[in-house]
Amino acid sequence: MKALTADLRLGTAVSTAAVPITPVPAMTLLTHLVYALAYLIAGVSAGAALWALRPEADPLVAWLAGALVVLGGALVHEVVTRLERERKAARRIARLNDRVEELAHLLEQRLAADPGAQPDGAVRYDAVMQEVKLLQSLVSRLTERRAPRPPAASAERRPTPSAAPVAPPMDDAAVLEAVRDALKADRIDVYLQPIVSLPQRKHRFYEVFSRVRAADGQQIMPDRYLDIAGREGLISTIDNLLLVRCVQLIRETERRQHAIGFFANISAATLADAEFMRHFLNMMAQNHALVPKLLFELSQHDLRAGGAVTMGILSQLARLGFRFSMDQVTDLAIDLDRLLRHEFRCIKLDRALVLDSANAERVRELRRRCAAEGIDLIVEKIETENQLVDVLDTGFDFGQGYLFGEPRLSRKPE
Repeated sequence: MKALTADLRLGTAVSTAAVPITPVPAMTLLTHLVYALAYLIAGVSAGAALWALRPEADPLVAWLAGALVVLGGALVHEVVTRLERERKAARRIARLNDRVEELAHLLEQRLAADPGAQPDGAVRYDAVMQEVKLLQSLVSRLTERRAPRPPAASAERRPTPSAAPVAPPMDDAAVLEAVRDALKADRIDVYLQPIVSLPQRKHRFYEVFSRVRAADGQQIMPDRYLDIAGREGLISTIDNLLLVRCVQLIRETERRQHAIGFFANISAATLADAEFMRHFLNMMAQNHALVPKLLFELSQHDLRAGGAVTMGILSQLARLGFRFSMDQVTDLAIDLDRLLRHEFRCIKLDRALVLDSANAERVRELRRRCAAEGIDLIVEKIETENQLVDVLDTGFDFGQGYLFGEPRLSRKPE
């Protein structure tokens, strides 16, 4: 596989070098200043001319006329700048799409030139081809996006672990622009946080998080961008990229013979994305041995809001061998029979919810039922030794939180 990757990189480098790309000069700072100076001068001149021609008129009218000219020039300047930015983004996406198609072509050539790679080579080839097709579909979606409308105020959707570093404030429009740019430039980073057995603290699973890296290197946390991306139809694209990366990570651990599973958050919008799910299931058909190591995680709110449609999709996935986890639990009145019918094998509970004395009886009953039904309960947001002692007193078997390890950036698969 390394030889194949090397050949692909070499082929891509050669073909890219062979195709000349004519750079289109971008508007420089000097050009922007000249434009700004031009419409400022035009506005002042218009105001002065009106005043000179109609000296008996109110001077305020002349100043307003000049201001309108300046405002009109500024609007034209903004439109031209946005159009240029869109053209540059379209060119970058087109080049990315060309390289993905070239990768698929080179894979076909390599397989044809090396028949001895069968049968194991064919399996790996098919798996990589499915990932390429999936990435092609995601890239093509980005080309269909247009300039965003001003987003409304954001609300939290999927909170990140507490005590995470706080990014400098950005308004919603800036966050949305950063997300779009990060998707185009492959700056959606994947972070892993361990889930451990208690009291041994042995790593049993990893939860997969996405974080957006802006062009200046600033990290934008999920609780800041997920709602905004969801309103603009980008959340399924982020989830899709995250799932592809998750499959790559599972394959890497399989190669190293590490017995560990991965929790991947998935939204109702992604489940309802028929095109992506078709490509994803085709990809997993080539990696069926990896299915038991991937647990889809859905929030309690999404499960209740999705109703029969969401549960129907989960049933189809369960028949293929997928398992599920429920998180963001706010109501301990959980229908365990319903979860069991749809292959939910884990439930995550917030430490504060578990240790609240008002919930003690319900927590004990939930633990008893889950132990009898084979559902694992995971207490999250454990951050200190004292908190761990309190959790251990309640008898839980799995924990997650900064005490056991903060989310760390994963390596991109080679």
